[in-house]
Amino acid sequence: MNETLKNLRERRCVRSYKNEQIKEEELEQILEAGMYAPCGMGAQSPVMVVIQNKDLIRKISQMNALVMGKTGVDPFFGAPTLVIVFADSSRMTYVEDGALVMGNLMNAAHAIGVDSCWVHRARQVFETEEGRALMMGWGLDSNYVGIGDCLLGYRDGEYPEAKPRKDNFVIRVH
Repeated sequence: MNETLKNLRERRCVRSYKNEQIKEEELEQILEAGMYAPCGMGAQSPVMVVIQNKDLIRKISQMNALVMGKTGVDPFFGAPTLVIVFADSSRMTYVEDGALVMGNLMNAAHAIGVDSCWVHRARQVFETEEGRALMMGWGLDSNYVGIGDCLLGYRDGEYPEAKPRKDNFVIRVH
């Protein structure tokens, strides 16, 4: 099987990470893949904010848990690297553009031996006053919307198995 297709088929979300930072060269490769995700009309509306500061990751994880209505949980599963994907909502395809960046980040990570997970609720976290303040500190204006949180790290435990694909996943029309 083609190596790219094999990576796409085998990649899974990981929800338990070792307390070990990924290598800088791995991070750069993953971010480059995100930069080359397709975007509507080539507009490049997404922006990636990379965080490796444990305290800041913990703070944003707690903000994410509050959106879920839970406290005392870590929706970021101890991941040592967080890449938050934002996109400019003035672009018609901003959600799709950001989603493609997220996919590229996770697929590239898997291809080089780094584990990942897409965590939702970035939109809600960064609509809060505290979230907006963080964004402004990163130079992002109010047009930007949180698309997703990409966790990166090395798994702690077994690699998840793929669930069987549903029967009606593909409908062919002739």
